[in-house]
Amino acid sequence: MLIHHFLEKSAELFPDKVAVICDDARCSYAELNGMANNLAGWLIGRGLENGERVALLLQNSLEYVASYYGILKAGGVIVPLGSDLKPDGLRQLLQKLGAQVLITSARFERLVEGAGCEALGIHTALVAETRRSWDNAPFSVHSWEDVKSAATRANPGIHMTDTDLASIIFTSGSMGQPKGVMLSHANIVANTNSVCQFLQLSSADRQMVVLPFHYVMGKSLLNTHIAVGGSVVINNRFAFPADVLQQMEREEVTGFSGVPSTYAYLLHRSPLRSYRNRLGSLRYCSQAGGHLAWQVKEDVMEALPPHTRLYIMYGATEAAARLSFVEPERLREKPDSIGRAIPGVTLWIKDDQGRELPAGQVGELIAEGANIMRGYWQDAAATAAVLGPCGYHTGDMGYRDEDGYFYIVGRKDNQIKVGGHRLNPQEVEDALMATGLVLEVKVFGLPDPLLGNRLVALVAPITSACTPQEILALCAARLPRHKIPSQLKLVAALPKNSSGKVDSLRCHELIGYEVSVVATQT
Repeated sequence: MLIHHFLEKSAELFPDKVAVICDDARCSYAELNGMANNLAGWLIGRGLENGERVALLLQNSLEYVASYYGILKAGGVIVPLGSDLKPDGLRQLLQKLGAQVLITSARFERLVEGAGCEALGIHTALVAETRRSWDNAPFSVHSWEDVKSAATRANPGIHMTDTDLASIIFTSGSMGQPKGVMLSHANIVANTNSVCQFLQLSSADRQMVVLPFHYVMGKSLLNTHIAVGGSVVINNRFAFPADVLQQMEREEVTGFSGVPSTYAYLLHRSPLRSYRNRLGSLRYCSQAGGHLAWQVKEDVMEALPPHTRLYIMYGATEAAARLSFVEPERLREKPDSIGRAIPGVTLWIKDDQGRELPAGQVGELIAEGANIMRGYWQDAAATAAVLGPCGYHTGDMGYRDEDGYFYIVGRKDNQIKVGGHRLNPQEVEDALMATGLVLEVKVFGLPDPLLGNRLVALVAPITSACTPQEILALCAARLPRHKIPSQLKLVAALPKNSSGKVDSLRCHELIGYEVSVVATQT
């Protein structure tokens, strides 16, 4: 089973059914498969060889979906690139990849030009929206319109095995250099089937996608719904969340997924609560991409229709991408848990010697399954650091309870020592969120000559009238003194990468050592 077989099978079973909705466009499975076949034929005709990397730099669109499956059909390795890249970042990634073909759009013309792609070996670009200036590009430029308008081709049937490399997905690199996660067809197919099973997806499901497809969770939303013959509704306007809710109601969406910031903004920057009785088709919501404070979970459950189930999930790009989930009916019973392993995955808590620890004891979370990556692209040392005989070392420290549910207490390298006390910044962030005054928050430890470290929080308040003193006063009722931040900096919003996840490195840069809005706990 190969990834593009999901599309081919659904096109055979549901040829006339709508596969993708994007703005005013509605594309059937037969049309989508035809577009992907045409792109595959175009790539093969230009000499693409099995295993050759193809860079994909597009926002979510019909062309993105067709490109994704078309590259795979041609035997290529798809490398989705983030839309927030700067020229230096794009140049570095392309240098590592050795890709010769780039699929992009007019939106990224200046970025491509600034990166000097022609000097990095790019000889062909396929552009979704052409502009005259592309005519002067130092590489061959072709229009997506020509590919789409060609006579529809049959499935190419290139010989591949499920162990072949399918995609290289770069981690966000928020606290270091991005690493290229190598995922095979078998990795992605295994995880797709597991997600379809525990979410009970079917051809009746219609998924609203606001997360970018270049992000591993966005990729999973695409593959799972194409696999079951469902529909994918693309919305690139989450900056206007009311528009998203209107479309969810209009298109009778059955599923919605997001990262923590997605739900924080839906709660406090959209009329979500007023839609509680209008989203009658919304069967479930799912969340992954980072820890979601219990207060936010509680608020989301209260704001959603009573029949809508909330799935809290945990995973990693290296796992293609899910590892565990909490059943909605046990969420209040296990409010801080990441749940149990998904089908096909085994989780352990182990010590530094690789010995499994009993319930209640803290160690590193280790995962094993057919979905675990092959390694990092051209980085043997980083691969060896996380893949071993025991499985995939997540770097997350945690424990399991007597019922087999797992809990994360912090990163292996993320404990902060303040005045002799070791603490997990996540606990402090949860307490700040529980004040009801905070939209999102990031807590850091900054060097201090007396305490070793002092806690500083970067906070986006729900209202501009909120003061640091108000937040800290409520926080003091929930935390011991050594866990209370000594300083707060208020910002309109935390910086994020193109996946919607908080960018820790840019948060560090905002905090620095000079805090402009300060409140000292006395």
